[in-house]
Amino acid sequence: MRQAIVAALAMLGLVGSAAEAEQLCPGQAVPAIDGRLLGHLQYGEARADELVAAPAGFAIGAACRVRREVAADLARMLAAAEGQPGLKGRVRAISCYRTIAHQRRVFCSQIGKGRRSRDAADRARWVGPPGFSEHATGYAIDFGTRPSPGCGDVSACFARTPAGRWLLQHAPEYGFELSFPQGNAQGVSWEPWHWRWVGASAQVPGAAAARTLFARARLSYPALPSTPDSGLRVLMPPAMTGIGTPPPPGPPLRLRP
Repeated sequence: MRQAIVAALAMLGLVGSAAEAEQLCPGQAVPAIDGRLLGHLQYGEARADELVAAPAGFAIGAACRVRREVAADLARMLAAAEGQPGLKGRVRAISCYRTIAHQRRVFCSQIGKGRRSRDAADRARWVGPPGFSEHATGYAIDFGTRPSPGCGDVSACFARTPAGRWLLQHAPEYGFELSFPQGNAQGVSWEPWHWRWVGASAQVPGAAAARTLFARARLSYPALPSTPDSGLRVLMPPAMTGIGTPPPPGPPLRLRP
C-alpha cells in the first residue's frame, strides 16, 4: 500500500520515485514531498572555513561554532544579556553547528522500541532529519540556560526561564528569529530554544546570504518573533513572555558531541 501511494504521488510530480526515498535510518525510508522531508526544508552543510568559535563560556558541553557573519551579533547579544539583572552567564548554547553526519546520529538514535520516537515521522516533530536541519547551515543555535531547575534542555518550559523570556523579547534586535513558533504550518513542535540568524536588516554584512538561504522558510512558514524589518513581531505578556499557552513538551532531547 505504501509503495502504491508513493508511486501515485510520483505520477503527480509531488515526490520522487520510491527508489529515491531518503534513507534516514535503518528501516526508515521516507519520500520527499514538495522539496520537504517530513515537513522540513533541505539545507546544505557549511564549510569548515565559514565557521568560527562562539564566545568563550557560551557552550554547554560540546564546542559551539557558528558562521563568521553570526559571531558579531551573537557577541553583542550575549553582552547585552550579561548586563541584565539575573542573566549574567545564563544565556547559553546547547547546540550550534552540526554536520549532517552528526544530525543523522541525533535523529536516528532515538527511533524504535523503547526509545523516544516510534518512527522517523514521529521523530521529525522534534528533530530535523539529516540534510534537513538548519543546524547544518551554521546559522542556527539551540539556546539553553544554567542553572535550569525543573526544566530540561530543549523543552518548551525554556520560554518561562529568565534566559528564554529575554530572548523572546530581544533576540530579534540582534538578527535572530524563532524558526518554529507555536502552531507552525510545518508541523514541528514549538521550539522556543531554536533560533536562526538572518541579520536585523538586509544591510547587515552576511544577512543577504542568510536570507536567501532561508527565503522559502521565511515566506511559507514565517518565524515569530522575527526581525524588526519583517513586520512580524509579538508583544509578550509580562506574566509569561511566551506565545499563548505552550503545548505539552516532547521528551527532552539529549544531544551529544
